[in-house]
Amino acid sequence: MTEARPAFYALRGGGWRDYVTLLHAPYTAWHLSYVAIGACLAPHVDSRRLWLTALAFFLALGIGAHALDELNGRPLATQIPARVLVGLAVVTVAAAAAIGVWAAFAWTLWLLPFVAIGSFLVFAYNLELVGGRLHTDLWFALAWGAFPLLTGYVAQAETVGRAALIAAAFATLLSLAQRLLSTQVRHVRRRVARVTGELELRDGGREPVTAATLAAAPEAALKALAAATVALALALLVLRLG
Repeated sequence: MTEARPAFYALRGGGWRDYVTLLHAPYTAWHLSYVAIGACLAPHVDSRRLWLTALAFFLALGIGAHALDELNGRPLATQIPARVLVGLAVVTVAAAAAIGVWAAFAWTLWLLPFVAIGSFLVFAYNLELVGGRLHTDLWFALAWGAFPLLTGYVAQAETVGRAALIAAAFATLLSLAQRLLSTQVRHVRRRVARVTGELELRDGGREPVTAATLAAAPEAALKALAAATVALALALLVLRLG
């Protein structure tokens, strides 16, 4: 890595670039794909319901949750003022909740628990409330994997089916893999100042160990998994809506 960026998708710091970085674009697209996958598993797919559900998750997760995460320790090292981050979080999460409440009364009241749980998780996870007990690998996988997929399904089917539960397990496991891979990458990019050492090969050769070599494989895997999940969601959307 030739520059000390906090994430592979982070732009050079300052100005509008900080707001683009704040979106965590590859990961936001990844988790919004779960909404689409869940919706496409339902017996019938209403495109209006799908786009409103995706919009709510983009507001709450893509903007709100990431603003709170940046407020809690500045992991992306942006220069966005704290008051702006707070404002972004409050406005976007409130807007997402409003969409969810409207949808619950317009479509199915089964969405109300999802609105309540989602609103709680955004703050509890990213601000490490409850003593940080919800800020774990498993809770990340459930909150950003299973939850959006199940919400996307319920918004369409107005119930929870067996296929949705199995798919929620898929999203949980895939998001858990994301978390395990990204933990090492974040550690190297954001906390490691210098790496020394080498690998001694059985044939007598030697390979240097650097920050780049430590992050390269898990980072490449993250990029591939993000692209694969988005591609799967797009394929299902073409199948069900095309």
